[in-house]
Amino acid sequence: MRESAVQIVIPTYNERENIARLIAELRARYPDAGIIVVDDDSPDGTADVVEMMAASDSRLRILRRRGRRSFARSVVEGMLWALAREPQFVIQMDADLSHHPQYIGDLLHAATEADLVIGSRYVGRRVNVVNWPLSRLLLSVFANAYVRTITRLPVFDVTGGFRCWRAEALRAIDLSSIRSEGYAFQVETLYRAHRLGHRIVEVPILFTERNAGASKMSARIILESAIRPWTLVLGRSTPKSHG
Repeated sequence: MRESAVQIVIPTYNERENIARLIAELRARYPDAGIIVVDDDSPDGTADVVEMMAASDSRLRILRRRGRRSFARSVVEGMLWALAREPQFVIQMDADLSHHPQYIGDLLHAATEADLVIGSRYVGRRVNVVNWPLSRLLLSVFANAYVRTITRLPVFDVTGGFRCWRAEALRAIDLSSIRSEGYAFQVETLYRAHRLGHRIVEVPILFTERNAGASKMSARIILESAIRPWTLVLGRSTPKSHG
């Protein structure tokens, strides 16, 4: 069977309450898309739910990770598996329904003229977030401003994880050498793409806080996110373009 031109990568950890609904919504809207769920050894049985659904869906794949938990390693593993399918586009999204599948069409449309498209919560400095407490919103807004100031990235939502990559751009950033472990992965991959001269655009989305499950934010993740922009700028560790 011919592989899909669109591969969707979804990292999970304890998303049993959300993953079936997300997959059903994706499949209803994009019946031919490949869906790759990378589960970080969830104790709640998330991977088992996906495995049962995959039994009747040949374009749905579950990758089970073992060992130390790592958001970035999960996404990288899923993206590498997706790229091996020779797609045209690879989409990254969260499993908690904060990234609604309805926006994938907008991302794909924009990707016809861009290398990386970000589903942005902050296009034009407007805040499109629903149900976040003020403290979480302020942390996110500050984090984006902080990263932009250090890296000079020409993007409003530098930490957003709803993205559509052209496959060739994703290959060019050398996923196997990514050093981030947590959500700093979003900044590191964006920084590499920008340094390589890839065209990056943002399209507005409405980001809705999860209704079920718990956020994976932690002090360690916040610390890494604070340090990584400096290591990127000072280290200039960007893959060389082969174009």
